Amino acid sequence: MRPHEPEPVRPTKEDEVARAGSELIGGPLGRRMLYAATWWSPVRIIALIAIGMFALGMVQKMPCYNGAWFFGTSSQYTHACYSDIPHLYQGRGFADGLVPYFDKLPGDMEYLEYPVLTGAFMEVASWVTPGSGSMPHQEKAYWMVNSAILMVCVAVVAVCVARTHRRRPWDALLVALSPALALTATINWDLLAVAFTSAAMLMWSRSRALAFGVLLGLATAAKLYPFLLLGPLLILCWRAGRWREFGAALLGTAGIWLVVNLPVMLLANDGWSKFYSFSKERPVDFGSFWLILSQRMDSPLSTETVNVLAMALMLLACLGVAALGLTAPRRPRFAQLAFLLVAAFVLTNKVYSPQYVLWLIPLAVLARPRWRDFLIWQACEVAYFLGIWMYLAYTTSGDAHKGLPTEGYQVVIAVHLLGTLYLCAVVVRDIWMPERDPVRRGGDDDPSGGVLDSAEDVFVLGAAAYPARTVAHSTAGPAVKWGSAVELPR
Repeated sequence: MRPHEPEPVRPTKEDEVARAGSELIGGPLGRRMLYAATWWSPVRIIALIAIGMFALGMVQKMPCYNGAWFFGTSSQYTHACYSDIPHLYQGRGFADGLVPYFDKLPGDMEYLEYPVLTGAFMEVASWVTPGSGSMPHQEKAYWMVNSAILMVCVAVVAVCVARTHRRRPWDALLVALSPALALTATINWDLLAVAFTSAAMLMWSRSRALAFGVLLGLATAAKLYPFLLLGPLLILCWRAGRWREFGAALLGTAGIWLVVNLPVMLLANDGWSKFYSFSKERPVDFGSFWLILSQRMDSPLSTETVNVLAMALMLLACLGVAALGLTAPRRPRFAQLAFLLVAAFVLTNKVYSPQYVLWLIPLAVLARPRWRDFLIWQACEVAYFLGIWMYLAYTTSGDAHKGLPTEGYQVVIAVHLLGTLYLCAVVVRDIWMPERDPVRRGGDDDPSGGVLDSAEDVFVLGAAAYPARTVAHSTAGPAVKWGSAVELPR
């Protein structure tokens, strides 16, 4: 540490659950260790722990190594070791050398239904996969190759989260030790987008708006959800008057997204558009509250109706987050609003795959770095992870019906929804009551906010909702009018 830098925050000093858990490894970290000259910095320790947890997740998939993926047996569900990766090696033409988006696939799918950058990831991994041996052997090798690259993504996520909050690197232990991350990391390719998004958050915390935009554009080219972060950023930059920085972020995002997508869009438009048409035409699927409704309704809603209703709910959530950002007594932190909006997308979507939890983990750690709340949410997600495989085992085991019946699966969906809503609720509480926010209670404003950190407000709504705070801390004259440009005390 440099002499002028503030002391890093020790979770074992301020978090009761972290303090109790540290007894397993010898007790809380002493203050002298913060200043000890050693190679074992927090970032390196966290990265190695994240890699170790990822490796444990690979071990958890071992029951499927013997061909359960290829033969499609129910054992891949009863052992909770299912992964899309080996199935799509042959199912999306990689085993036959087909080029994504350009070559048609046999069957009803026609083209690869993934964004361009994820398709490139899948294609590059297929080049490294040995093309000899039996198909089960090739599928296992393809999963191994992808897992090796995804392990790098996990390390990137852990390092970026650790470095985003300069004084709180140890918060990233929540990412590294996340059981849901270990269990879902190799189900699909979502970690690529999560890594780019985490790197973008790090760049924004360093006030590098254009680099943030470029990385967010790459993340959006790999998965759709990262572009949602521009919404909270717009609200916060509006409130702080940081239009130049928001413009740079928007330009970088749109520019790099076009650079990645435009060649495929022009040369193979039918294949490029498959992801978007598939998302629209996809019926209600696993994990969503829409599935509970459809299973309990005599006449389930059509896909078109669900699309409209889900879009309306998401729009309402966006308006709610915008109102929260503009009317809160103190400007919310960027990570807080980002988590809320992505969580709203997860909750209102017509499908929830188990690996979608990866989208929320880094944002949750930055928004609410409290072990108790994080572990409550993780317990709910682990319950859902086990529940969906037991349900699929039940539906694929024939007359034996070994697994979780429909009613039980609906319960674990509800557990997942309630766990996410709980974490959203405590984040909203932190926004309305900044003294409850773990980050701000330690003296920081918005470490992940970059140019927003400690910036003065120039625009707020609903100033009359907190006149006592304004009167107590401001020497400005008369009351603020609704929607007027103001500078409020932080």
